[in-house]
Amino acid sequence: MESKTVPQIQSEGYNALINALGPEDTIRFIQSFDPGCGDYTQDRKKYLKNMTVKQIGEEILELQQSL
Repeated sequence: MESKTVPQIQSEGYNALINALGPEDTIRFIQSFDPGCGDYTQDRKKYLKNMTVKQIGEEILELQQSL
């Protein structure tokens, strides 16, 4: 299977949205998209520090059990 180009993926994505939502709601959906702000990589380093995946998983489990 050959890789698709970004424009091909975008076109297929828009077509999928139009088929699922119709043209008007597709436009409303796209207008509601908020890419956010900031630097995810820097935030991740700040909040996760040097934690391993195992440590992060354990912390998630602890938080879930406390709910």
